[in-house]
Amino acid sequence: MSVAAPINITVVTDKAKVSPVNAKERPFPLEWTRNIGIAAHIDAGKTTTTERILFYSGAVHKMGEVHEGTTVTDWMEQERERGITITAAAISCAWNASWGPWKGIKQRINIIDTPGHVDFTAEVERSLRVLDGAVAVFCAVAGVQPQSETVWRQANKYRVPRVAFINKMDRVGANFYRAVDEMREKLKANAHPIFLPIGAEENFSGLIDLVQNVAYSFEEDPADQLGMNPKTMPIPADMVAKTKEYRDKLIEAVSDFDDVIAEKYLGGEEISVADLMLGVRKATISLQFTGVIPGSAFKKKGVQRLLDCVVNYLPSPIDVPPMQGQDSDGKTVEAVVDDKAKMAGLAFKLWNDPFVGRLVFFRVYTGQLKRGMSLYNPRTRRSERVSRLVLMRAIEREEIDLAYAGDICAVVGVKDVITGDTLCDEDFDIRLEPPSFPEPVISMSIEPNSKADQEKMGNALQRLVAEDPTLKVKTDQDTGQTILAGMGELHLDIIRDRMKREFKVEATAGKPQIAYRETIKTSADGEGKFIRQSGGKGQYGHVCIKLEPNAKGKGVEVINETVGGSIPKEFIKPATEGLLEGANNGVVAGFPVVDVIMRIVDGSFHEVDSSELAFKMAGIFAFKDAMKQANPILLEPIMGVEVTTPEEYQGDLMGDINRRRGQIQGMENKAGACIIAAHVPLETLFGYVTDIRSLSKGRASASITPSHFEQVPNSLLAKIVETSSKAPART
Repeated sequence: MSVAAPINITVVTDKAKVSPVNAKERPFPLEWTRNIGIAAHIDAGKTTTTERILFYSGAVHKMGEVHEGTTVTDWMEQERERGITITAAAISCAWNASWGPWKGIKQRINIIDTPGHVDFTAEVERSLRVLDGAVAVFCAVAGVQPQSETVWRQANKYRVPRVAFINKMDRVGANFYRAVDEMREKLKANAHPIFLPIGAEENFSGLIDLVQNVAYSFEEDPADQLGMNPKTMPIPADMVAKTKEYRDKLIEAVSDFDDVIAEKYLGGEEISVADLMLGVRKATISLQFTGVIPGSAFKKKGVQRLLDCVVNYLPSPIDVPPMQGQDSDGKTVEAVVDDKAKMAGLAFKLWNDPFVGRLVFFRVYTGQLKRGMSLYNPRTRRSERVSRLVLMRAIEREEIDLAYAGDICAVVGVKDVITGDTLCDEDFDIRLEPPSFPEPVISMSIEPNSKADQEKMGNALQRLVAEDPTLKVKTDQDTGQTILAGMGELHLDIIRDRMKREFKVEATAGKPQIAYRETIKTSADGEGKFIRQSGGKGQYGHVCIKLEPNAKGKGVEVINETVGGSIPKEFIKPATEGLLEGANNGVVAGFPVVDVIMRIVDGSFHEVDSSELAFKMAGIFAFKDAMKQANPILLEPIMGVEVTTPEEYQGDLMGDINRRRGQIQGMENKAGACIIAAHVPLETLFGYVTDIRSLSKGRASASITPSHFEQVPNSLLAKIVETSSKAPART
């Protein structure tokens, strides 16, 4: 493993010595602030963990439960009914670490609880974009699940340091060490325990802190039924050897990131608790190391230790590299964290609140955001005025006058803002990099039930699309239907439910349509001519292209290879636009074309009659001509399906996957359950979760994630072409 570049971390424990970038009146200095997200696979226990964090930090006075629908961060009716998280909720709390350099110093922790379901992956994407650190929650029984991998990749993409919380240690089949091994194998994470569990399943009774070399007991105490004060105790005799083994492994892993520890380790010297804590912090912030903590959020075990780890090991806004953006000339500009600098921040989420109207969730990267301030939006080149500033506590709001660098707040009053917009001072030329979102994989038609609903539906969809970047709405040119496209059946189901409840729109949904794609298997030449003579000035455009297959996932590329001015420079752009427009509707069934290279090789023009429109039309014709000869094929989305089932239903469920044209990729037995991994075409998966529940008497569960595209079998091609409303006209 390569040694990472040295990371300098200053540990400030005296308010008089905090960095000069802090404003004097700031309640929590930057060094004492943590912006973290809780992210994981569905049902790993994120919301319960968040709920316990809020309780132990004093932000709420009663613990809510997901199964009772009483949690703070799952506040939408749909979330409480279904027991899942749909929208990322932001909330703040303060924590006094029980040990370490910040012991006794209150730290502000801003938390975003994110959804685990793949249909709401955009919520995770945009949250991780603005966070400095994350807690990845894993289930001690199931280990690393498919959506855990997706979340991990998203955190890697945005370079978010994280600690891992292995939850549900009290469950039958819980295995902490197996979960750590899976993190290394499946996530390629440099994962090392920083705590060891004492016992497991119903005997899970404590933790051993490898950094401090002490143990914590969770024995039930009648005087402390909520577990507010876990007792420290000596390390149990039967765990001493294991503790030494894992502490040595931890020191060895951390020595790659800290010269002081490396020298002492090689010299055989004793490493102090303070040195090791700082070493783990440096290693975590380098992104090359993940500390792992066992616990059980539901049984209130280990959550305070997790909060200590958030403070001691995850970065403050000062510890992470400055956010990068571009100025109007495309040069890189940095938003360095500083309360006294010019203001810049990122709008990462929009929400329509029934009481205050549109809320824009905002991360301030530098400068101070004041109520009544005028902000510049580089995308629209307009100024927006902030009428109110609020601090979010899930659905509740607290009015504030001022937000500082590193804060996460919500802005009221800005009108023309979309997810990913930068808002900044007018004389600070910067556009911060917005989060990126996956393309929708499934669509359905939606029809209002009455004329009155028609207008309301347009309004509702406009607001829902502004909130959710993975929701797309378009009108089908051929049928006039309104088509909704999203990330999955559940996603579209929730959107319909919200239209009914929040916007009082009654609408009927058609069968979901699948986002097929088209591509080619061979190269071909194509020619397009657009010639019209109708007296007076005519139209003349002529384009010759070579169409070639592109590498998978590369998309559509247009390359100009004309020589000698066969097509004048001013007509290359319209010809390119024509080619790209042609690629929006393929020749097999009218679906968008992917992964092709179009080379404009030749053409001709007329001194008088050539125009931009003529060359655009010639480009469309040239593309269609080449595509027909290039062995075009239809591609269908294939989903990665992971089914967890008791072993007695394994045969039935595998047979069901085969009937759906699925390919089984592997099987694994874990704690009495069988896990089947398969690739299955999306077309066969409608209602799948309901079907497997009936096959297994409700005991199997499945997670479905987009995987890749594959060629549609010829036996199904004719049926798809016939039923496609987008099929090309018979010419």
